[in-house]
Formats: sequence, C-alpha cells, structure tokens
Amino acid sequence: MAEELAYLHLAHLHALAAQLGVPRFRMLRREDLVREIEARRTEGEPPREREREALEPERTEEVTGVLEVTRERYGFLRLGGLVPREDDVYISASQIRRCELRPGDEVSGPARDPRRGERHRALIHVDRVNGAEPITEGRPSFDELTPVLPRCRVALDRDPADLLTRAVDLLAPLALGQRVLVVAAPRSGRTTLLRGIARAIASANVQELVVLLIDERPEEATAWREAVPGAEIASATAELAPAEQLRLAELALERARRRAEAGADAVLIVDSLSRLAVAAQAAEGRGPAADAAEVKRLFGSGRDLAEEGAGSLTVIATVVAGAEDDGAAERAVITTESSLIKLDPALAAAGIVPALRPGECRVSNEEELRGPEELAAARRLRSLLGDLDAAEAASLLRGRIERSSSNAHLLESL
Repeated sequence: MAEELAYLHLAHLHALAAQLGVPRFRMLRREDLVREIEARRTEGEPPREREREALEPERTEEVTGVLEVTRERYGFLRLGGLVPREDDVYISASQIRRCELRPGDEVSGPARDPRRGERHRALIHVDRVNGAEPITEGRPSFDELTPVLPRCRVALDRDPADLLTRAVDLLAPLALGQRVLVVAAPRSGRTTLLRGIARAIASANVQELVVLLIDERPEEATAWREAVPGAEIASATAELAPAEQLRLAELALERARRRAEAGADAVLIVDSLSRLAVAAQAAEGRGPAADAAEVKRLFGSGRDLAEEGAGSLTVIATVVAGAEDDGAAERAVITTESSLIKLDPALAAAGIVPALRPGECRVSNEEELRGPEELAAARRLRSLLGDLDAAEAASLLRGRIERSSSNAHLLESL
C-alpha cells in the first residue's frame, strides 16, 4: 500500500523500483515513485485475483473524522475524537492537496474497505469540510486574521455553590478569545478550578470545547468525561512517547484553530503547559528551544477574530510549580496572558476555600468586560482584599460569596 511505502527510505524505494522495472525512477519525485511502485505491484498480481476484485463491488460507508496529516503529507481521519483508533480512515496526499485540507479539518465522505495488503479503510472522495462544501479559494487562514480585544464575556457564576469558580469570576472575568494562565502547584486545586470553568463554558453553548491532558493518568480522562460530558477530551496519557504526546497536542490545537476560522467560538483547556514543555524537550529530533516554541504557539493562539467574520479561540492553560520543565513553560508565556489566576497551595493544604491569591489575579481590558458600576464595585472588592493576609482575604471572599445568590448581587452590595 502507498501508505506503507511512504515510510521506506528512498534507497529502499529505488531498489524496489529497479526490481519492478520502473523507468527513470531516480528522476521521479517520492510521491510519483510510490505511485509507480504500487501500480506495478498490482499489475504483477495473478489475473484471476485482479478479475475477482474488479467484479466485486466495493462496500462503502459514510464517515466523518478530524484530519491528521503526517510528515509524508497523507493523512488519517480520526473517527473517535482526536485519539488514533484501528478504524481510522486513510486519506491520500493528492486528496489533501486537491481540496486544500488543513490539519484539524472535520472531513466527511465515503470510505471503502481495505484492499488486499492494506491496513486501513480509504476515503474515496471528500464531500464536506467542517460541515460545508470544500473551499479551494479564499479560505481564511487563522494566522492572517486580525485579532481584537476580547469583549464577549462568559459568566462563571452559574453554579452558586462553586466558590472557587465564582471567586475567579469576581477577580479575573473570562471572555472569549482570552489567553488565561493558571499558575498552580500540585494539590492546589487546579483540576477543581478547570472543571468548574469547563462546566460554565459548556452551559454557555460554546461550539467547541476541547480539554487537552498531557502526561496524565488514564483515569483522569474518565473523570473529566463524567464531569463535563459535552467536552472533547484529548488525553495524552503518561505511557505515550513524548512525540506522541506532542502529536495529540498539535492536533487538538489545529482542531480549535479550524473551528475559529470557520466562525465558531472554540475553547481549549490545557493541563499543563509545563508537561507540554517536558514532552517537547524529550521528543527525538527537537532542538533545544523546542519546548518554548511549542508552548508559545499553543498558548499564543488565543485570540478574538470576530471582526473579520471569524470566531474566537480561548486558551485556558496551567503551569505547575516544581514541574520537570524547571519553570520553562511559565517563562515562555508570562506577560503574554490576557488573564492571570494564581492559586495558593498553602491555603489549599489548609482546606481554605477559595485558595486564591487575590492580589496576584488580574485581567486585561477589564473596562470592556464590565459596566462602569460593576467595574467600580470590583475595584472596591480588590481594595478590601488587598489589605488582608491570604487566609483573611479568602475568608472574607468566601463569606461574601456564600451570602449572595450571584456575583452581580455581591457586587451590588459593595
């Protein structure tokens, strides 16, 4: 199969071409060389076998999957979300090129069964891309669209009993298109916070919510699926090689970017950038600056593109103190965030909720996210908290939240 031939070294391909009598094989491009070898292999099959295959109608099935493109430029439609499965569908490099497909596209079309010697079903032709007719001219490109300041706010106080998420809404309100950096330590409550934010986002009818877990235990993915049933969970579990963890992270990011290009509001939650940096450092063939490049590209993709008719991509990501990256991830993105949330491990260890450092939480462009009266009240709240130590501030904030049915009601009372 062409897919298997594409993995061979060029010298092996030349040897096969010489055996099969491919003319001027050394002058052919790799893709053409693979095609010629595959054609001559088929020609060498017994006539009865060729006749039988030609007479038998090929069974097809309509499929839809997310496109992952390999280094050799052919690809696979991932049918089970973003994680590879045995029933994924092969798509040729020529189809990808002809339809100008990009990694992360959702592609639909008929797939045929594997032929003799093939491992995967193959896509016959492309019918739809991201739910619409394929666009071969004038398709918007994520990196060329103009970002604007985030203005569309997502309320995080939908669950009155979720003290931590409501506290974040008071101190660093969330808006579509932000780059939200959560600075945490182990056992400081970051998973609780991320799940609370994810539930609020899911209830706000955001079109695409992807949770990317890097180097996590398999049971974490299960817990996430139970906590946020509507989210796409992309789990690069700890047993995967670093290169495979990076591959999944890249596909999750590309999927979110394609959705934003198409006009949707996508949210990518990442736990954590620190482990992404470790995977980049360890992946074979990566340069010494690969960790910073991977982290910057993922986190820096957060932006609001609404003014050009596109959507938005919100990135909410953690960095973990004491991780094996020695702080490389935090150094790569600090000051590029539009919202910063700092959790306090000492408060979390003492069972104090919300375990935040109010004086170190901040958000850019806050005047665009709050009305004048709400903004003034939020500033009065910060002033009250700023005069107290961490435990006292948490106690005051908890008391105010528990006595109010919503954050709007809390701020009105100040």
